[in-house]
Amino acid sequence: MANKVKYGLKSVYYSVIALTNGAPTYATPVAIPGAVNLTLSPKGDKTEFYADDIAYYVSSANQGYEGSLEVALLPDTFKKDVLGYVADASGALFEDANANTKNIALLFEFSGDANATRHVLYNVAVERPNMESSTKTASKEVKTETMNITASPAVNTGYVKAKAESTDSSYADWFTDVYEFVAPTGQGD
Repeated sequence: MANKVKYGLKSVYYSVIALTNGAPTYATPVAIPGAVNLTLSPKGDKTEFYADDIAYYVSSANQGYEGSLEVALLPDTFKKDVLGYVADASGALFEDANANTKNIALLFEFSGDANATRHVLYNVAVERPNMESSTKTASKEVKTETMNITASPAVNTGYVKAKAESTDSSYADWFTDVYEFVAPTGQGD
């Protein structure tokens, strides 16, 4: 049965991308616990060509998505692996102004009324997260960390994202490795 609605966000993972001869290789996905919110808006311009007093040709460029990921607290492993933070001999973590961030694949899951759906964004650039806190009053107000993200097409395939329903064969191992396109068999024979 297909979903009528989606809700929830959980099982967020990142996988650092390394380029080998122009093709990405994905590291083993690492969990980012405490997912709160993910917002993605389409990126790309619409082109309209007018002729015969109408929009004769309309096309949109798919350049991926822009948005933000909000989590309870980004793990230090993410800060080191992706943002280039450095730990000293005593374990203190330093943000290096000269560090280059690494692109990642971002994996996550939405719930639905019938099935969960797992997603992967193949080429994500991240910005440093916001940092805030406030004094404790009669109650504790939890502050989260949000970072802006840009999901672009993969450099070797042009694929921006993929998704799998809980009934798909790829679903079970979704967070073990970054799932990549597998051509259907028996077509064009």
